[in-house]
Amino acid sequence: MRINMDDLVKDALESKATRAAIIDTSQISFHEEFRKACERNACRRYNTNWMGPPAIGPIEQLIGKVRKYKQGLLFQTVHPVSSSFDLKGMLEAGEMHEQVFRDLLKKMKNKYDFEDLLPLNAGCCRICTKCAYLDDEPCRHPDEAASSLEAYGIDVGGLEKSAGIPYHNGKNTVSFVGLILFKEKEDTIKWPSDEEENGKAKARATA
Repeated sequence: MRINMDDLVKDALESKATRAAIIDTSQISFHEEFRKACERNACRRYNTNWMGPPAIGPIEQLIGKVRKYKQGLLFQTVHPVSSSFDLKGMLEAGEMHEQVFRDLLKKMKNKYDFEDLLPLNAGCCRICTKCAYLDDEPCRHPDEAASSLEAYGIDVGGLEKSAGIPYHNGKNTVSFVGLILFKEKEDTIKWPSDEEENGKAKARATA
């Protein structure tokens, strides 16, 4: 059964996303510079997380991973802050976005029968207070861990523009973006076995 794309957008809005749209992965552009920002430790989490570089793998490998999907649900959350220096407000907004992301991802896992999902969020994975990567141990929550769009080298601004979602949302606001790529199950045709075909042939011959 095909999934109604309008239902996915509705789910995102019900999960408190400000805007949402279905995108084709052909709309995604990749740029090495966005990945290099991670490698320059712009987020201060480089080499500390299984879902970030260098652990996540080279950008070429990640681009190939994205290309295995045809579509995704792109969503944005917009939050008011008192000023461009309101660090506390920005951190709280980030937490609210994380809740939206987690709620929506849970819905997509439980409500629909997707073959596979690839969740990408704003910033590196924050499921654990301290990532197991720092203790040289495997990821504790591989089914919930999510990498960032930046780690994949995705041009977020360009993707939003192609989906009709504004990158800037006015003075004293902060915006975050999430992308959940999905792969629908294809209807499979069950071909009859040789034994079944032979049985049918014999039945026709003796009829």
